Amino acid sequence: MSDRWVERNQKYLTAQLARVRGLLEQRTGSAPDAARERAAEVARRADEMLPARPALEVLCATFDLSPFERDVLLLCAAVELDSSFAALCAEAQGDPHKNYATFSLALAVLPDAHWSALTPAAPLRRWRLVELGAGTALTTSPLRIHEHVLHYLVGAPHLDEQLAGWVEPVRAAEDALQLALVPSQRARAERIIEVWAGGERGARLPVIQLVGADHAGKRWVANAVCAALGLQLYALDARVLPTDARELENLQRLWEREAALNGCALLLDAHDLDEVDALRSHALARWLEQTRGAIVLAAKTHRPMANRASVMLEVDKPTVSEQQALWRHAVGERAAQLDGALDALAAQFNLDAEAIQAAADAAGRTGRIHSSRSHALWDAARIQARPRLDDLAQRIESRATWDDIVLPPPQLALLHEMAAQARQRHRGYETWGWGERQTRGLGISALFSGASGTGKTMAGEVLANELRLDLYRIDLSAVVSKYIGETERNLRRVFDAAEQGGAILLFDEADALFGKRSEVKDSHDRYANIEVSYLLQRMEAYRGLAILTTNMQEALDKAFLRRIRFIVPFPFPDAAQRAEIWKRIFPPQTPTAPLDMARLARLNITGGSIRNIALNASFLAADANEPVNLKHLLRAAQVEYDKLGKTLTEVEIGGWGVKVEG
Repeated sequence: MSDRWVERNQKYLTAQLARVRGLLEQRTGSAPDAARERAAEVARRADEMLPARPALEVLCATFDLSPFERDVLLLCAAVELDSSFAALCAEAQGDPHKNYATFSLALAVLPDAHWSALTPAAPLRRWRLVELGAGTALTTSPLRIHEHVLHYLVGAPHLDEQLAGWVEPVRAAEDALQLALVPSQRARAERIIEVWAGGERGARLPVIQLVGADHAGKRWVANAVCAALGLQLYALDARVLPTDARELENLQRLWEREAALNGCALLLDAHDLDEVDALRSHALARWLEQTRGAIVLAAKTHRPMANRASVMLEVDKPTVSEQQALWRHAVGERAAQLDGALDALAAQFNLDAEAIQAAADAAGRTGRIHSSRSHALWDAARIQARPRLDDLAQRIESRATWDDIVLPPPQLALLHEMAAQARQRHRGYETWGWGERQTRGLGISALFSGASGTGKTMAGEVLANELRLDLYRIDLSAVVSKYIGETERNLRRVFDAAEQGGAILLFDEADALFGKRSEVKDSHDRYANIEVSYLLQRMEAYRGLAILTTNMQEALDKAFLRRIRFIVPFPFPDAAQRAEIWKRIFPPQTPTAPLDMARLARLNITGGSIRNIALNASFLAADANEPVNLKHLLRAAQVEYDKLGKTLTEVEIGGWGVKVEG
């Protein structure tokens, strides 16, 4: 607001207070005729100095105050703004101790008085414009204007301090808003503007429900709407809504007053509200149904409303083409030489404008973004996609390469085909049209089956390393819950978080969930089948690579297996494969004595056990300050066999030239 408006608003308020002073002086008989006439003249001239929408008139129109209620408010404001009014109030009430406004004084002094203005449902008390102090009677208790309302009247509006711990302002610079709002989201904003256009302050506008996966995008859409309509946007986290009815109602009244006075809209963020939190969900429903004003609900799914109109709009992450445009804008003049790399980024990562700009900025700081062969942008995008998933699953640092894994040729061929499909996902679905022909089954799903230690997790690491993607391990035995609906919620959190970066998801211990589905005999059977169906559905829709591991493929339902794109059996390694594993197991820096790999391969164990033996033997040799030799390997093998509950046989270690201990 301009300085000129503030000055004229102050003069207008002063004139109105002078009119109330005249009424008080008439009550006490202390106003000479000339003084009364001057007060009347000041009041008449108030209309001549009326600023554009003075605060007092906006407030009266907003809360539909009667002339008497308006004057009650002015009487209370006068006591706060002019110390001489306290003595006038005491004189008018005939009691030197009553140097404050009361309803009794207002009824006696102010014109057009009516008792209904005193009721709790009337605007003065309903909207907390005035507050009653301690007293035994309604009419004689001290009456004060609320501090927040007083600041508003004098032209110094601010957020009510009672709301400061609940809501926070949502602001965005104009240039940032234009960048972040992609065409698909701008269309949503324009639709909301159409719905809300022409609505009055504090009116019962339709609730806008923004649903979908793009949490940040919902804020950008709401911000754009408020910028266009001249509203200040504030956000309230639905997870902190009061569950006590009285406390919730008080917060509603405070917010409604704030929204009406200062032209505010509320973004009610229920994106992370847990569906099992029944009390908070009930509080949210009450808020949406009862609270007036402009409200945007940001949630994952639509919430039915019985007693209020609502409009639901989906806000998803920017489309692939929109993300391509965002990447080009973010890297600026370097876009031409990075064109192919930018298309690959948009195809793999599902990021919003803020994350894309942050990734470009981070890559630029490395000084390597200029090279089309650089992985700086790709790695920066991976980092932007991590935060939510890091809280839900174990990220595995993928260092294994194709040279580290030993498998029969058919299995290696399947892994290479999986990598190729993940790499060419954009071309197959977007450029070549397969994504237009079908909407289901676009995810790349795989089942790795085999005994523990046969290389299932290592294969996941190899794929992640090859594709330069993050690998996350999810223990399904920890995800599965005995509580109905909890397993689906756990899985949904994982997939929703993973969608942003297309990470490789490795679901370990799949048998915990994917055993043979039984006939439905009770509610638990029915919900167990729902859990399986839900995971299959999310795997088919997931834009990344999802891998399930199991030790018992025969225990899995054939109907489930049909919906998996790749099934890779990891066999127990034969002697030739074990010899190859032994050849590759020691790092080049590890000193070793001449070792007969064919002889070591007689140990009838998996690759995981071979690694354990090689590692433990290395530490034994380091402690003895010797190269790794058969003595160290034999001791390490004994430890590993004891752990597995097996016994070393003469066939396995015969001819080693060392003696078995114990």
